[in-house]
Amino acid sequence: MLEVNPRTGLTIAEAAEHSGVSVHTLRYYERAGLVITPVERNNAGRRRYRQLDLDWIRICTRLRATGMPIKSIKRYAELVAAGRGNEKERLALMEAHRDEVLAKIADLEENLRLIDHKIDVYRGRLAAGDADTLWAPR
Repeated sequence: MLEVNPRTGLTIAEAAEHSGVSVHTLRYYERAGLVITPVERNNAGRRRYRQLDLDWIRICTRLRATGMPIKSIKRYAELVAAGRGNEKERLALMEAHRDEVLAKIADLEENLRLIDHKIDVYRGRLAAGDADTLWAPR
């Protein structure tokens, strides 16, 4: 685990490497309004990422990986940045997204069942020695 110096923070390249996203993605997240606090800058104007920034990047990338649209992540970031008092709206946003993720998981499980069936058919036919009788378009 990388220790982030609270005084100096990380450069954008270091933050990108640590978080597993590109420098371009970090800049995009900032431009798109997905940050909860502005990324600090040093005297030369270069970004310096703190642990809070890295933790938030991790949340954003996980939400994106589950298919949450940028618009929804931006709304969530706005709610978090606004502070206390909007927890019900944050909860509703997360519950709605959870329902979408569960539906995608159900679809994937159904697709996996088909794949498993096809694997079983091929294994069975190969073991029986009659795989060459399987359907194949001409």
